[in-house]
Amino acid sequence: MIIDFDKIEEQRLAHFKGGEQETAARMYYDGANRIMKGCLAPGASIGLHTHDTSSEVIFITRGQGAVLYDGERHAVREGLCHYCPKGHSHSLINDSAADLEFLAVVPQQ
Repeated sequence: MIIDFDKIEEQRLAHFKGGEQETAARMYYDGANRIMKGCLAPGASIGLHTHDTSSEVIFITRGQGAVLYDGERHAVREGLCHYCPKGHSHSLINDSAADLEFLAVVPQQ
């Protein structure tokens, strides 16, 4: 299967998961798995949330920012991958002056 994100309508998600500003996202969902190509503008974030029933993988494709993971802040940049296992909490933050682009996968549990 090929997912062409350019053919998926972009959504603007205000305060996604309680975060700052908005998240621009193109999402594929098959009823169980979510795959999202997203972008956070400078100062935007995905709010802190816990993965009670699933895990999440976030691969940074462009830019830099930070991940808040179980209360600890970690710098992220293009080429790095963040993994949030089931039962843990995280947030993605763009604290830079340029867009932060990423690919997120929430697999079926």
